[in-house]
Amino acid sequence: MNNQTLQQRKDAATPRGVGVMCNFYADRAENAELWDVEGRRYIDFGAGIAVLNTGHRHPKVLAAIRSQLDRFTHTAYQVVPYASYVELAERINSITPGTHAKKTAFFTTGAEAVENAVKIARAATGRPGVIAFGGGFHGRTMLGMALTGKVAPYKVGFGPFPGDIYHVPFPNALHGVTVDAALKALQQLFKADIDATRVAAIIIEPVQGEGGFYMVPPEFMRALRAVCDQNGILLIADEVQTGFARTGKLFAMEHFDVLPDLMTLAKSLAGGMPLSAVCGRAELMDAAQPGGLGGTYAGNPLAVAAAHAVLDTIAEERLAERAQGLGEKLKALLNRIRKEVPQITDVRGPGAMVAVEFSHPTTGEPDVEFLRKVQSHALAHGLLLLSCGTYGNVIRFLFPLTIADTTFDEALNILERALRQV
Repeated sequence: MNNQTLQQRKDAATPRGVGVMCNFYADRAENAELWDVEGRRYIDFGAGIAVLNTGHRHPKVLAAIRSQLDRFTHTAYQVVPYASYVELAERINSITPGTHAKKTAFFTTGAEAVENAVKIARAATGRPGVIAFGGGFHGRTMLGMALTGKVAPYKVGFGPFPGDIYHVPFPNALHGVTVDAALKALQQLFKADIDATRVAAIIIEPVQGEGGFYMVPPEFMRALRAVCDQNGILLIADEVQTGFARTGKLFAMEHFDVLPDLMTLAKSLAGGMPLSAVCGRAELMDAAQPGGLGGTYAGNPLAVAAAHAVLDTIAEERLAERAQGLGEKLKALLNRIRKEVPQITDVRGPGAMVAVEFSHPTTGEPDVEFLRKVQSHALAHGLLLLSCGTYGNVIRFLFPLTIADTTFDEALNILERALRQV
């Protein structure tokens, strides 16, 4: 079995709509390293798109899954419940921001979490409208696409989308959108498109993921909270990509001095197993009627067991602190070589949710070609990097927080050579 043969079989058997970045096929992985079917080794700075904060095959996670395998693999929690689900809900309720009474429901994917958060918000408020932001990403379901603030490739050819979804610009000083401008756009939306009294929720990523790793300015998050309070609107924090120590804190909302009403969680929650959650104020979470929330695989016992191990690992290995240290080291490298690599426009991100943005040195336009060359050079030398951003000109770094120091240093050397040589 080799990569070329598998690529041919993939092209024949699977649709082109499932975009695949790499032309090699994984055979095995360990922590921050993976090997393809031909034995080539790669350092994984993508971590399954922010899923593996605790790395590939963490021993604690594997042990938890094996233990649960010996007991049962599925009952459908809504038919026959199990203690581990309840215990994980209690843990999530206790570790998410705020000391108010909370409840948590589990699902399978991040998109499911987002959809159910909207369902809960609508049930609790009796209102239909939802406001999201340009550049935001909330999933590939019909409602997820409607909420997502980027057309290509996510929305092309798939409309019409669910109604009562509205977008306002995300405050992004680098691209000319001030906090004041974004707030004025929100007020204009209330005047021109939907009355504030018909809005159930505003959903926002504390740090945009697919949109380019732009962090919400603190003054904007405070203003959103005030707008929500004044108009009876719920604030939903989409922490699908930002959660579980990635930003240097357990949750990105801990960087702000306001609390959300609902939070969506997924990705690194279960260390590679499919699990997502909605956590929110208890009275809001109880708004849906029995049977209104759930799913056949929602809160799968193997995934729940993995999530308990992930939370243990984050605490025991102090991964939030490690994220901060690793992120600072990476940003120091990128900032050090900025003068020698004029395409570097910006280096940003809290903790280990770091991004570098490229623009053409003379025109200032997004430089996608430079990014592709850097990405290709790095991959040819064994380092896997992911891109993102509305213009596709941002490299995002999502290495496992458990990465060995020697592996991290090796990766930074490859990255530096790629940036300088390209």
